[in-house]
Amino acid sequence: MLPQFDHEKLRAYQEALKFSAWAETIIKSLPAKLSARDQLDRASTSVVLNIAEGNGKRSHVDRCRYLDIARGSATECAACLDVLVVRKKLDASKAAEGKTILLSVVPLVAGLIARFSSEVREEPAVYGSELVEKENE
Repeated sequence: MLPQFDHEKLRAYQEALKFSAWAETIIKSLPAKLSARDQLDRASTSVVLNIAEGNGKRSHVDRCRYLDIARGSATECAACLDVLVVRKKLDASKAAEGKTILLSVVPLVAGLIARFSSEVREEPAVYGSELVEKENE
């Protein structure tokens, strides 16, 4: 068995890698001087890297921050595909393939965020509120 890091076991990470590989074929087919091409390359890489880095953080707040960046980068990838379609650089059906993968990545990352951001907290009472005043009775 090959050694694995914890992030490699996550379905979100595996799906992000799947999208990154899919995007690479699109990126190679686009003109080099196209900003949406470069952005798709950066954003698709960012999804994978931020899931991995976030999963390695011990603090739940830090972990969620990186996962939130990964989720944002995934939606940015979808927007890049839209831009490529409207500029007639990518066929809509091909973009739909990529969006289908992204639609599996985003909820998986959102689920990780929800899991690590659900710390039990007590809302602070507002100074001068009835709750605080009755507390001393």
